[in-house]
Amino acid sequence: MTAQIRTQDFGTPLIRDVRIRSGAATLSGRLTHPAGPPKAVVVLNGATGVKARYYHAFAEWLALKKGIACLTYDYRDFGASQTGDMRDSTAKMSDWGIHDQQAARDWIARIMPGVPIWVMGHSLGGFMLPFQSKLGNIARVITVASGPVHVADHPWPYQALARLFWFGHAPLATKMFGFLPGKKLGFGPDLPAGVYWQWRKWCTTRNFFSDDFGKALPYPDWVGVKCPVKVIAMADDDLVPPKAVWRLMDFYRDAHITQQVIRPSDHGLSNIGHIGAFSPENSKCWDSLIA
Repeated sequence: MTAQIRTQDFGTPLIRDVRIRSGAATLSGRLTHPAGPPKAVVVLNGATGVKARYYHAFAEWLALKKGIACLTYDYRDFGASQTGDMRDSTAKMSDWGIHDQQAARDWIARIMPGVPIWVMGHSLGGFMLPFQSKLGNIARVITVASGPVHVADHPWPYQALARLFWFGHAPLATKMFGFLPGKKLGFGPDLPAGVYWQWRKWCTTRNFFSDDFGKALPYPDWVGVKCPVKVIAMADDDLVPPKAVWRLMDFYRDAHITQQVIRPSDHGLSNIGHIGAFSPENSKCWDSLIA
């Protein structure tokens, strides 16, 4: 079992920008370090379409209040890691979820040898570990609002928006522009076309990504993660509702798994949803994320 870490002030965090090689790509990231020796380091793998800067406040809280370092970073061709025209990007969701997440974890292992590595995955950040290597080096896994979701899992009326995103003007716009123009469509940041198409395929297929095993994806190692795994669902998450989150437990078959549902009302909050767990406005729930 993971020991409770008592809350105190560990001093002003030390923050530095970092660059991480991931194959031919370079990822832009930030390492937030407590003032003293860290108890652990979190590699925070972000959600699809969520820029690393969104997680910075949480990373600073980890360092200041828990004495835990945190690496945040943007996937290739996105956010601060985007250097060229998105139309020219060949990135796929599998590049983000396998190669970039692996590169971030390998980098922190070199930079901070001997420090326990926690992997914290938000949405996409939590379900790609079985395709990675060196899983035995992970001390703890925490997944937040992560799971193999199908479009039919969404409650109505949100499901109508999801179907529009997968079958309406979003795929047409992606073909027209050569990338997903999320800003123009009101769906969030722009995304590389390859990321959108792979994401679309998985979320509209009943067996999610299993058709890609041995093709676009390597065969997964369902028993490679043996450390404690905490699987967290948000009660008011329409994008990846709890029933989809619980499927994630099959991805970590040899781990000691604990489940948790976070309800906004339990923390005096009005809503959290799929994205909001790491928002400073919802910091009242942060202790629950790492407990």
